Formats: sequence, C-alpha cells, structure tokens
Amino acid sequence: MKNFDHIIPTRIIFGKGTEAQVGSLVKEYGFHKVLLHYGGKSAVKSGLLDRVKDSLAGAGVDFVEMGGAQANPVLSLVRKGIALCLEEKVDLILAVGGGSAIDSAKAIGDGAGNPDVDVWKFFIREADPKAHIPVAVILTLAASGSEMSQSAVLTNEDGGLKRGYNSWTHQPLFSICNPELTYTVSKFQTGCGTVDIMMHTLERYFGWSTDSLITDRLAEGLLKAVIEAGRIADRNPQDYEARATLMWAGSLSHNGLTGLGRDFFMQVHQLEHELSGMYPEIAHGAGLSALFCSWARYVCPAWPERFAQYAAQVWQITMDENDPMKTALAGIDATEEYFKSLGMPVSLKELHVDPARFEEMAEKCTNFGKRTLPGIQELKKKDMVEIYRMAYER
Repeated sequence: MKNFDHIIPTRIIFGKGTEAQVGSLVKEYGFHKVLLHYGGKSAVKSGLLDRVKDSLAGAGVDFVEMGGAQANPVLSLVRKGIALCLEEKVDLILAVGGGSAIDSAKAIGDGAGNPDVDVWKFFIREADPKAHIPVAVILTLAASGSEMSQSAVLTNEDGGLKRGYNSWTHQPLFSICNPELTYTVSKFQTGCGTVDIMMHTLERYFGWSTDSLITDRLAEGLLKAVIEAGRIADRNPQDYEARATLMWAGSLSHNGLTGLGRDFFMQVHQLEHELSGMYPEIAHGAGLSALFCSWARYVCPAWPERFAQYAAQVWQITMDENDPMKTALAGIDATEEYFKSLGMPVSLKELHVDPARFEEMAEKCTNFGKRTLPGIQELKKKDMVEIYRMAYER
C-alpha cells in the first residue's frame, strides 16, 4: 500500500426530509446571502425549490437565484454566475441538483473568489485559485459524487473542450442527501448515474499499483452493492433502500476512499470528456458505458490477472487459474450485459458518433500532443483512436 493523505471535510446530512434543514444550517454557519443555483424544470416542478426558499427565508437568510445549470455545465453560465455573486455580494453558493449544478457552482465559487483571474485558466492548469466562495449542496441525483469530492468538470463551448479540475476550493462545506428526491429521476438518468458511480470506483480499482487489499475489498463491496441497488431502482424507482444505497455509494465512490494506497488515472473519464465535450447532448454516464468495456478489452492483456480478480470478486465468475485472460474477458462481458440491462449504450454507434471525428477526439485528449494517459497500459494518441474505433464497432 502506498502512502496517502486523506481528509473528507464535507458534512453529510443524510436521510428523509433533510432538505428542510437547509435554512438552519446556513444560519448555523453564519452566512448572510446565498446564490441558489439549480438546473431547470425538475427542481421547480417538484416543489423542491419552493421548499428550499421557504426554509432560507424562515431562517432569515437572504438569497438570489440563478437557474440554467445543464448537463455538461458550460463556461458561459459560470461567468454569469460569477458576475452575479460579485454584484450581490454572495457569501455562499447553494447548488440544488446533481453533478452539473454542483460543478457549475464550484466553478462559480472559484471565479468569484478570484475575480482578477479568468476562471477557465484554473481548468486548463494555467492558474490555481487562492480563495473561493464556499459551496453547499442539496443533492437530487445519485451519480457524480461531486457532493463529497474536490473535483469539478466544465465545458468551454468555444472549441468544445471539456476539462476536469481538482481543488481544495471545490470541497463542499455540507451536502444534504435525501434519497427521496431521486424518486422522480428517469430510468435513463438512473442508469447513467449507476454507471457513473461504478466507474468512479472501477477507474481507481484498475490503477497500476498493487498491495492495497483493504481498498480492494472496499471497492468490490461497493460495486456489488451498486449493481444490486441499480437493478432494484431500475425496476422500482421508489424503493427507498435502493435509492439510499445509490446515493451514499455515489458519495463514497468519488471522495477518494476506493482508491487509497494506489496509483490510478481515470483514462476512460478522459476519453469520455472529449466525447461529450464535442457532443454535449451525450450524457456523461452514457458515454462512460459506451467506452468502458472496449477500453477494458484493449488494456486487459497488460494485466489480465487484475481483471480476472474483478470478475471473480464482483461477478462471482469461477477463476480459471490456467487462463486468467478467459476469466477477465468473462468479467468484462458481464459488465457489458449489466449496462445493457439498464438500457445503457455499449457502443458509440448507439450514440450516433461520427467515426471521422475520432482523430480529433484523440488529439484533444492528448491536450494537442502535450500528454499521454498513464495507467495499466499507457495510452498514446493511436491507442485512443483504436479504443474509440472498438467502441464504435461493438
């Protein structure tokens, strides 16, 4: 097990009806003016937004609103939010929604805390935030884990560049997680969320260092729980225990816990960022499900024993000691069949991606020739193109 430094300062308020506490929580922390940032119709139609506003008003907390957060959050909206925060002298940003609203809020907090620096410079690693407006969360979608992580992803519409950035400024102060708020999430988005949760653990699990037994068992247990809960929520969207499992697993999968003591790099996430950056209509989870199994088949020969362990521990496939590659491929096949059972795409063809754009995607993924992707197998541009091609031809 490698050395690590792990801290998770986010306070989690979990369970039924917990969103009613938001006003008293904001007041408890001593904030005076909140930017209430959300997506669109869902929070309004469900009545959640009105309940949040009533709770804030009841606690004597002033607030301003900005809707419009969208899947694959965009730079232009973030810049509007920064200007609003500065104009209104906001001291807390409250994201009501899933990963898109949360990531957008995190970027707004960075920009408003550093008004002399263009916020995009943080995401392309040309600057680091020195201050921020803190972010709190009311979670409505179990998927990204952004409610308990330091990560944020933002798309610059100019060029379709989607970039992730991790920073201490992104760690939410508190997150309110009521699984009941996910009852109305569509079948498709529930599937996308299940895939995203699994991928945050799988990408860590398939890191390239070993001797991290306890982390392996934590990861495998989480994956098994998510697989089961995903099946149940797909059949019965209002099963509280399944929704609760997915919501808590989403937080645990991306707060660093399932990768402690191991080197890892999220290659599939990087490949997918270019996909949904250029095709913003593609949901992140759908992009991941379309890419993962082709990526796994491509890199598996570099470490078949690791993929065979995954097959045996997570999917209960009998280990073939004489042919670990056979077991490994059976585990990848089982993953693909599971994604299909949730109605998730397992090929880029299903997402109507143009193969003529694979070279451009790969070029962007190399940051225009400035990087390769480390991992079980280092990915160069030609490898990325081949994975995209394999994912198209499934």
